[in-house]
Amino acid sequence: MVPDWLFQLKDFISQPWPWWVAGPMIAFIMFILLFFGKEFGISANFRVMCAADGAGDMADFFKYDWKSQGWNLLVALGAMFGGYLASHYFASPDGAVAHVSATTVESLKQLGFNFQEGQVPLVPEFYSWEALFSWRGLLVIVVGGFLVGFGSRYAGGCTSGHAISGMSALQLGSMYAVIGFFMGGLFMTYVLFPLIFN
Repeated sequence: MVPDWLFQLKDFISQPWPWWVAGPMIAFIMFILLFFGKEFGISANFRVMCAADGAGDMADFFKYDWKSQGWNLLVALGAMFGGYLASHYFASPDGAVAHVSATTVESLKQLGFNFQEGQVPLVPEFYSWEALFSWRGLLVIVVGGFLVGFGSRYAGGCTSGHAISGMSALQLGSMYAVIGFFMGGLFMTYVLFPLIFN
C-alpha cells in the first residue's frame, strides 16, 4: 500500500511553480558550477558524445579529455529522464497543459495550428513522416535543425550555455549571443513564421 504522504508529495511537485522558485534554484545551481569551475551547456554534450565515440581520430576538434565533461552529459540525460518522469507520472490525469495565454492560442489558430484548450498545439500534417518530405517539413525540420546545430557551434554554445552559464560568468560574448538569439526569435516569430504557415 502506498502511503498518503507520497501522494501529497506528488501533488505538491505537480502543481505550477512560481518564477520566484525556479529563478533562485537556477542561480543556486550556477553558483555551485562556477564555484567548481564548471560551465553548463546542453549543446556541448554533442561534442562529448562524438569524442567518446572516437571522432578524435577524424578531427582535432574532438581530441580532448571528454571524460572531464561527463557530469554535463549526466545533466542532459537527467533532463531527458526528468521529462519522461514528469510527462508520465506528474502530469494531470487528462494530460492538459496549463497556463497557455489567450493571445498565444489566438495566434496559433490564425496560423492554422489545431489548438485544443489544455492540450499541446498540434498540426497533424506536421507531425508525421510524410510531413518531413513536404516543403514546410524540409524547411522547418531539416533546414531549421541544421541552422540550430550550426548556430550553436558557430556561437560557441547554445541558449542554455550562453544565457544561463555564460551570462552568470559575466562573459560579454554570451551577452552578444543572447541578444542575437532574441533578435532571431523575434524575426522568426513575426516575419518568417507567418510566411511559412499562412
